[in-house]
Parts: sequence; C-alpha cells; structure tokens
Amino acid sequence: QVQLVESGGGLVQPGGSLRLSCAASRIIFSHYLMGWYHQAPGKQRELVATITSGGTTNYADSVKGRFTISRDNVKNTVYLQLSSLKPEDTAVYYCNAYDPKQFIGYWGQGTQVTVSS
Repeated sequence: QVQLVESGGGLVQPGGSLRLSCAASRIIFSHYLMGWYHQAPGKQRELVATITSGGTTNYADSVKGRFTISRDNVKNTVYLQLSSLKPEDTAVYYCNAYDPKQFIGYWGQGTQVTVSS
C-alpha cells in the first residue's frame, strides 16, 4: 500500500521558518508529480506548490518568494521549506503524489503548521 508520511510541522512565531518532509514508499517516485497543499479551518484544501520529477516547480501566489519545494528522487522524499511565515499560513499541510499518466493520486495524513506569537 502506498504511503506518504509527512513530518516537520509545529508551532512557530511570525517571521520564522520550518521545513516539512514527505517520505513516499511503495511508488515509483520518479513517475509522480509531487505537491504540497494546505487546509485552514473552515476552508477548502488549496495548492501550495508542486514539483515535477525533473524539478520544475509551481507555486501559489501567496507563497512565492517565501516557500521552496524540492525533492530527492533517491530518498523518495519531497520537502517544503517555509520561510517568513505569517499567521495566515496556519493550516494542516498535506503531501500529494500524482501520476499524470495513470491518473492516480495519493495523500498523506497531514502535518499541522501553526504560526502564532
């Protein structure tokens, strides 16, 4: 069974930084478009960033210049570096793996990020 396991969330002050990790297992990692989404209380899940197997990235306007997505195709892991955090970044952050040829996608269980003083 495919597993995506996120880690690295927590409580951080405004202006601070965190690095989220998502370790994938039981998939051919290089076949998958990897992404991070977030969901704030009472809101829909929204795209944060995606990265192709070749390293092409895409970001939501709200995080451009502050967040960086990267991946390690040997370790089967995708990362999200969050910097200059704002209270409005508070959300559960979910890892997503999507195979655009097979139209198959998977979600992790989510990790909470709380930005507060």
